[in-house]
Amino acid sequence: MAVAEEQRGKVGAAAIYDGLRADIQDGSLRPGEPMREMAIAERFGVSRTPVREALRRLEHDRMLASSSRGLVVREVDPDEVIQIYNVRILLEGETAAEAAESRTEADLLRLESLLDRDRSLEDPDDGARALTNIEFHEAIWTATHNPVLQDILRRLTVHLVRTPHSTLSVTGRWEEALDEHAALIDAVRRRDAGTARSLASAHMTRAREIRLDLLRRNVVTALH
Repeated sequence: MAVAEEQRGKVGAAAIYDGLRADIQDGSLRPGEPMREMAIAERFGVSRTPVREALRRLEHDRMLASSSRGLVVREVDPDEVIQIYNVRILLEGETAAEAAESRTEADLLRLESLLDRDRSLEDPDDGARALTNIEFHEAIWTATHNPVLQDILRRLTVHLVRTPHSTLSVTGRWEEALDEHAALIDAVRRRDAGTARSLASAHMTRAREIRLDLLRRNVVTALH
């Protein structure tokens, strides 16, 4: 009986974690917003025990931070964002190279179908662009068949999703990024690891340049 109750608690905590994480990622829960255990427990219809476990996980993932009001949604740190881009430039390059060497036909079909879908979208909004972009990159990660790389990149991406405005909404970047995705798929198809590495690194470097420009603009706006 005790084991069954423990298992139910873990399932409940996982569902709460997933739900709150999604809310933070899509902006429903804003930076600085307090995470009140009682309100969350009422929302999910559970006791406060699985809520505490979910909140601990979110704090460990650096999505929540301690404050005088308890745990709150963590503010985006510009320095940390750039650090994440720097790491992703390295990792995405190696991941693309590994995908070129390890991909299956099913992986290739998945990548091509995602690109076709994205090209068919008519003026998608900022959120849609960010979401579809993540799905494409996750498909590249999956093509490596390397669960360690996949886990590391997913953890890094969580923080970039919370940044205000996608780099893909900058004028012309969406179309440019899709062309870069197409070139990357071609390298993966040909199992050209060197070209795949270079393309993926350049793709992320361009994203970092745009993010830096957006951060500078935010600073200027805040000063005025």
